[in-house]
Amino acid sequence: MSDPERRPDAPASADPDAPAEDEEFAATPFDGPWFLPVVLLGLAVWFGYDGWFNDAPELQDDLWFNRIGFGVLALAGAWYARKAVLEGREEGGDEG
Repeated sequence: MSDPERRPDAPASADPDAPAEDEEFAATPFDGPWFLPVVLLGLAVWFGYDGWFNDAPELQDDLWFNRIGFGVLALAGAWYARKAVLEGREEGGDEG
């Protein structure tokens, strides 16, 4: 069946309900370049505290898990923070 609202000469992909391609969507906090580094470095601080500074007896079984997790998360956070800095410089252009 044919769509009565669609012109016969319109392309098949033309959808009247689809947003225009030049229309911009509102950015969310999850789209920011600093979201992932902040989360990863925050978790690294938590793991580091539990791995080296917290003396709670119930956490002593997970000591190496927290220490290794701290290293992995700190490296990942540093990597993504570097990417966020480079992305910020790239967007800034030659302003400085």
